[in-house]
This record gives sequence, structure tokens and C-alpha cells, in this order.
Amino acid sequence: MKLNVAVQMDHIASIRIAGDSTFALLLEAQARGHRLWHYTPDRLALRDGRVHAAVEALEVRDVAGHHFTLGAAERVDLTRFDVVLLRQDPPFDLNYVTTTHFLERIHPRTLVVNDPGSVRDAPEKIFVTEFPELMPPTLISRDAEEIRAFRSEHRDIVMKPLYGHGGAAVFRVRPEDENFGSLMDMFSSTWREPWVIQRYLPAVREGDKRIILVDGEFAGAVNRVPATDDLRSNMVRGGQAVATELTPGEREICERIGPFLKQRGLILVGIDVIGDRLTEINVTSPTGIRAIRRLGGPDIAARVWDVIEARRAAR
Repeated sequence: MKLNVAVQMDHIASIRIAGDSTFALLLEAQARGHRLWHYTPDRLALRDGRVHAAVEALEVRDVAGHHFTLGAAERVDLTRFDVVLLRQDPPFDLNYVTTTHFLERIHPRTLVVNDPGSVRDAPEKIFVTEFPELMPPTLISRDAEEIRAFRSEHRDIVMKPLYGHGGAAVFRVRPEDENFGSLMDMFSSTWREPWVIQRYLPAVREGDKRIILVDGEFAGAVNRVPATDDLRSNMVRGGQAVATELTPGEREICERIGPFLKQRGLILVGIDVIGDRLTEINVTSPTGIRAIRRLGGPDIAARVWDVIEARRAAR
């Protein structure tokens, strides 16, 4: 089966291919003989009920600094494609939400991965609250009294913006921290949405595990260990990727949420787990595929394309 595949992403010139999961998916698609096209979200258009984009034929190479070739741009109705990969990075803002409305017009006639309606309905730090029994104590609010009461109860907490990404603006607030009031002021003046406040998990010093699920089933994992002088374990913030195995508690988490993800058409999902506690479910543009493979883990990109090809064959 040879598929026509468009990828909606940040411009391919801007990515770092060594750790980019979208690039891993493109390499695998090309190796299977699928034809690739590239476009950025700003090239989308909805006219008279039809969704178009200015797309460019794409070839990829696993060579840093010379990793792509683009053809001339052409305006194309997206229903001409068999598959669209929805892979631009957050922030999950109104612009991102708008693109999901556009892509919902073509899905499932054109298979969009992940399902755009489900992506829109699953903001990562809210979606995870569908499973409170698997999480650390968590509050989502901007109400100062609610936040102070939560801090009084749990004392050592983490604060972060609800729609933040990549570890940006994540703060640990200890019981004796005199910066709490200033942080409240900063959050209030910077973000209009609520904030996420969670009980601090000391197990984060041992790593924040990124677990990948494909079509609702465990596919691979990498442990991200934070630098000694940083709370955040995100690899873009200096976290170190380490090979890992799942604990029984982590397997239970995967088994608990997997059917829920599959039912919603969320083919590629990354979850974050600290000390057997689920902290996020990432559905917009999950990362970790290349790190897992580099550390001797499974070829998750191949597994994703197996699922996509099976879905297309079934249609």
C-alpha cells in the first residue's frame, strides 16, 4: 500500500532531527514508499466548506543540516491525501484549536492522526484528570484562596501554566518559600487561564518517565532524569534520556487508560509518569520516539505506520 501523506508541522527547517519524533515518522513513511508533502499551519485555508493548504513535496534524509528537500508550493484540497499527520508543536492556543476544526472537515475520509476532534477535547493537563485515581493530588484553578488552601494542605507543591509546554514556567514552591506571593502575581498577570498546582513528587529526582502508547497499547518508554540544578526533566531543558523498563504500577496505568485512548482515535500518545503517578497525557505532538530507539528500544515509528496502514486498508 502506497499512501499520499501530508504532514502539518512547524517548518521542517526548524527541527532538530536527532530527537524529533515527527522526523522519525517521516523517515519510516518514506522508507515504506509513501509519498510525503509538507505544510505549516498558517498555510491552511477553509473556503466554501473545503479545506486547502499550500503544500510542498517532501523528501527527508537522516543527515543533520541537510535533512530535507522541498518542492514548489501548490494549493491542494486536503481530501486528496490518504493521511494527514497533525504534528505542529504546542502552544495549545486558539490557533491550534482552529486547525483542529479545519481538519475535522476532512476526517475520517482523510485519516488525520491524531483524531483532530479528540485532540481538541483533550488538553494535556486537563485530559489527564479523567483518571484522578492515577494522579498525584492536583488542583486546576486561578482562585488565590483555593491555591493557598491546597498549598497549606500539601505544603511542597509544583505550579505551572495550564497550557504551558516543554517545561516552561514550572516552579517548585517549598513550604518556607518566600517567593510564593510573587509567583502568584506573575502567574496572574501573565496567563489568563487557570494554573495547575500539584503535590511535589520527590521521585522526580529519579526521573520523569515518558511512556508511548500506540493505538492504546504500550509501545516503549524512556526515563528522563533532570539535571542536578533543575526541577524539569524535559530533554529540551537538559534532562538526560536513560533506558528503562516499566514498573507493575506503570503497566497498570497503561492498561487502565489504553482502551480510552483507542476509542478516541488517539493513535500516538505520550504519557508522563513520576513514581507510578500519572502527571500528563500528551496527544498534540508526543515526543520520545527517537530517544527510545537510540537507547535500544523498539521502533515505534514502524508500529505507528502499521496501525495507520491497517486503518486505511480497512476503509
